Amino acid sequence: MAAARRVKRVAATQEGFLNLSPALDGSEPYKRRKKVNKNKKKNWLKYSDIQDVEEFLDDVRLQERATGGLVAEKADDSLFFLDTGDKQKDVKPDTGKTRPLKADLILRPDSHIPAPKDVLSHQQPNAKKLRRISQKAEQLAAKGRLPRKQRLLQKRLGAESKKEEKPGHSCPPQKGFYDLWGDTGAPTEEPWYLEQTKKKPVKRPARLNVKPSALPAIEVVSAGASYNPDFESHQALLLQAHVVEVKRQKEEQHIDRQLAVPQEDKATEETVFQEVVEGLMEDEEEEEAESAGEEEGDDAGTSALSAAGEKKTEKQRKKEKLEREKEKQRKAQREQTERRQQLFRLRSIKTELQRGAQLTAERQERRRAQKERQKFQPRRLGRLKFEAPDLEVQLSTEISSCLRRLKPEGSVLKDRFKSFQKRNLIEPRERAKFKRKHKLKYVEKRAFKEIT
Repeated sequence: MAAARRVKRVAATQEGFLNLSPALDGSEPYKRRKKVNKNKKKNWLKYSDIQDVEEFLDDVRLQERATGGLVAEKADDSLFFLDTGDKQKDVKPDTGKTRPLKADLILRPDSHIPAPKDVLSHQQPNAKKLRRISQKAEQLAAKGRLPRKQRLLQKRLGAESKKEEKPGHSCPPQKGFYDLWGDTGAPTEEPWYLEQTKKKPVKRPARLNVKPSALPAIEVVSAGASYNPDFESHQALLLQAHVVEVKRQKEEQHIDRQLAVPQEDKATEETVFQEVVEGLMEDEEEEEAESAGEEEGDDAGTSALSAAGEKKTEKQRKKEKLEREKEKQRKAQREQTERRQQLFRLRSIKTELQRGAQLTAERQERRRAQKERQKFQPRRLGRLKFEAPDLEVQLSTEISSCLRRLKPEGSVLKDRFKSFQKRNLIEPRERAKFKRKHKLKYVEKRAFKEIT
């Protein structure tokens, strides 16, 4: 702004400049300004005379509005015209165009200064983001690629076109016609017919076809559990029940040994007497221990203070720094030596890799076998662990000679319930215990009181 004012002021001082404002014609004498200290801010507006500058700027603005610029810079042809006395004012001699009407001339603006540019009308929301997107698209186009949105749009259009190719709403032309009211009926076996009539079953996921356990639904008991078993089969079943009972007894004995009190921890007469006597000499031993502890504490405190008050010298610090650098060099040299020695261990490294691969294969085989075994075992589905039911076995003296005196064993309901748990169909459960919320309150009735 200051540069524009300076240019206009220089133009006004040149010869040929026309002043339209009477205040700048130079008729008034120049007044000498008062010398004031303008270093202070309060004197800037108080003693600064800018009247001449404002008058000059007003005159320049007037010339710009009237003629579209400074009059001194205009050509003579634009400022003057030759009056030849021609009465034909409707047609211009140079252009041949008709002159505008007086009403239109009145409505035109008087100022020759163009209207300021409306910045808001040229602004665009997210212009920076859109410009960046367009630049990115140009870079991708130069590489022969499309933007991500266009790729997704083409992919979606391709999927929709594939869907449209699939026969859906109308019967395909290659399909034959059938009589709706005839005796043959509709072709219910065709997949297209089932799909259109919503009778096609939903595709079952493959994971639902895998059984939770490989055990059979009904397990056949051994031959020894028959009502009239042979001797060998019955003895084999008794041996199996004996093994189960021995294992249960060992577990109970192990729990008893864990909970039992050791013999050396039991109190005897000597231990009781020793405890009684220890209480008499306890005070003297405590006083001696306290006095010894105070002396040791004083010695330790003085040694700690002396150690804390010592300060390392510059020589000690340099020595420690040198030792750290030497240790670092030794470590780097050791690593480099080990790296060189590995070149001579290629055969042993290869053997180790083969051994590692063999161990990995064996581990995978063990895991595969364990996974196969787990198919025949119950899993932990809840907080309780599955407990196998007791074997249904009768002793040799309990076997009856006829079906009328046969003693029933087990329950079908319990057997099915345990089978569900064993096959991982339900979690192991226990019978719900009834717990009374409120205590029972006994009240004697009036009729009972009268009798008693």
